Amino acid sequence: MPVTTPSEQSPIWVRTPPGEPVLHGVNWGGLRTLYIKEVRRFFKVQMQTVWAPAITTLLYLAIFTVALGRGGRTVMGVPFADFIAPGLIVMAMIQNAFANASFSLLVGKMQGNIVDYLMPPLSTGELIAGLVGAAVTRAFLVGFAVWLAMLLWPGVHVRLEHPLWALWFGLMGALMLSFMGLLTSLWADKFDHAAAVTNFVVTPLSLLSGTFYSVEQLAPTFRAISHANPFFYVISGFRFGFLGISDSPITVGAIGLLCVNVALWAICFTLLKKGWKIKQ
Repeated sequence: MPVTTPSEQSPIWVRTPPGEPVLHGVNWGGLRTLYIKEVRRFFKVQMQTVWAPAITTLLYLAIFTVALGRGGRTVMGVPFADFIAPGLIVMAMIQNAFANASFSLLVGKMQGNIVDYLMPPLSTGELIAGLVGAAVTRAFLVGFAVWLAMLLWPGVHVRLEHPLWALWFGLMGALMLSFMGLLTSLWADKFDHAAAVTNFVVTPLSLLSGTFYSVEQLAPTFRAISHANPFFYVISGFRFGFLGISDSPITVGAIGLLCVNVALWAICFTLLKKGWKIKQ
């Protein structure tokens, strides 16, 4: 019968030298737990986080189609209601991705329980993946709810022409706003700071991104400004997935948004790694 020494009977964290990580590779259990926690947090109040944004988006659709869509008006050769519907869907998605990602760490800092995110054995990349993954999940739930409602809306057609393009631009938009929300939660010290970013950055950029009009109708100066807005490529590319028409180069938008997301991820990773404004 083999004899085991006391060190072999000790827990692994006792036998591991100080500073040497016990978990190697990806901590899938911890990552899954964080993701489920964040999803359950917003899903507990789904009337506020999923269905209320869907209703608000449908109100936009009703108001603009009644005010501007009469008389058979068309934009880029399609009925006005069909033109604005995809933009409204992805606009709701990105706004809710931002709202979700900008909440968790900010609440932790304000309530003093930020340690719940920093102490578990999660790497910086895993922490980002859990928080951003939950925000993207909320974005797609909201988008799916709006899409289902628009399927039943009279006079609106939201049939997918290019599903993969719609999925790509929806994902890129949700990721971009999730990273922006995470950066906001790191920077903000109170809810007023996060609300300021929402009111003065996210909302204007999303409304002025060609959701309700084609940028080709604008003067050259304003058209150039619109092309510098990354939200424009999200709206235009997502609309292409539904209608097969676009007022921007699809490939350029797809690659450009990927580069933007990589850059935002790198900034989030660097700031979280340093513990900017969350570690004393």
